[in-house]
Amino acid sequence: MSNLFENAGLEVSSSAGKGDETGEGASRPLADLLRPRQLKDVVGQQHLVGPDGTLTRMLKSGSLGCLILWGPPGTGKTTVARLLADGTDLHFEQISAIFSGVSDLKKVFEAARDRRRMGKTTLLFVDEIHRFNKAQQDSFLPVMEDGTVVLVGATTENPSFELNAALLSRSQVLTFQSLDDDAIGQLLSRAEEALGQRLPLDDDARTALIRMADGDGRSSLTLAQEVWRAAQEDEIFTPEQLGRILQRRAPVYDKSAEGHYNLISAFHKSIRGSDPDAALYYMCRMLDAGEDPLYILRRMTVMASEDIGLADPNALVQAQAAREAFQLVGAPEGYYALSQLAIYLATAPKSNKGYMAFAAAMDAAKRGGSLPPPKHILNAPTKFMAEQGYGDGYRYDHDEPDAFSGQDYFPEAMGRKVFYEPVERGFERELRKRLDYWSRLRMERNK
Repeated sequence: MSNLFENAGLEVSSSAGKGDETGEGASRPLADLLRPRQLKDVVGQQHLVGPDGTLTRMLKSGSLGCLILWGPPGTGKTTVARLLADGTDLHFEQISAIFSGVSDLKKVFEAARDRRRMGKTTLLFVDEIHRFNKAQQDSFLPVMEDGTVVLVGATTENPSFELNAALLSRSQVLTFQSLDDDAIGQLLSRAEEALGQRLPLDDDARTALIRMADGDGRSSLTLAQEVWRAAQEDEIFTPEQLGRILQRRAPVYDKSAEGHYNLISAFHKSIRGSDPDAALYYMCRMLDAGEDPLYILRRMTVMASEDIGLADPNALVQAQAAREAFQLVGAPEGYYALSQLAIYLATAPKSNKGYMAFAAAMDAAKRGGSLPPPKHILNAPTKFMAEQGYGDGYRYDHDEPDAFSGQDYFPEAMGRKVFYEPVERGFERELRKRLDYWSRLRMERNK
């Protein structure tokens, strides 16, 4: 281990890697020591930093705009922000939304203005930017607009939900992906090369270590450092020994590979196939393997619309309620809400007609182009528009018999289309009756 730390200009005891390191190098995280110095060295984000990646193209153009870096922890967001500053000769300034308040932001902005007067632009990296409230997020807008700072914010939360629309409209969102097995393996190999020694793990233990990292590059290097510290001379760990040393259990399946998709597919199809017992089994398999319960809840929320839809409109309500219950109670008692939801969805009447209707309507929207709506359903707020026939002939449905005018609302060049055809199951049976009734009235009133 001394090779790496000595190259970094740090002192390490001769017993480094055997559990009793001393000095600054012993306490400095391996992830920090191995931080990439070039954008191309960032692993697992080829869509951003590869030869044809978004950031690579941006740097080649010599123009860097405001960015929001969205992705799981340990995927390279902070590293990329630093490298962007180096690649564009911008002054790098980093703050964390967890530890910064309004007064801190004012100081940062004023310092950035001073630099700008001296001809130097600031790249302001804000970690956990979603932690700032609306007013704090709004305070960035003036310095972004006048070019005082190039904002690069990092978040692990969905920007659409956590960031102001005004901030998002001035930024480009770049998505960082969890590192796959190959990317984690590259990081471990780099560590081994830098240290001049192999990880003391057999093949199965190495695979288990990669799975324990769970797509987090920083975590993988932290775990590797713990392994080197624990190993005695010539000792090689098995998966069981590794679990005891790290006090972690490798997941039963890899969340980023085949096992993960096999189980979530089996879970989804069990619910679609109205088998609550199989659904519970696969859900428990995933939970036991360490799957994020919120991921399972998100998938069930999709199922509530995709596979059940209006056959049971309450399915989506139940999905939202289960999510709120889990977030309120937490594990393990919160798992009961997941179980209740899985049983509810599996035993609900099924219909994918809403999902199919959306797909058909989207296809028609794309193929039809910018067809104008018929003039009779357009508002006429000006005299000119009224003269052009806007709103002419519109019949207010509430004034009509049965509160139904039967007018046509599709673009004239398109003609009437049918996208939604409910099934004769669950609540959609009632919707079928309503649509048939309105169809008869429409035909009668448009003769």
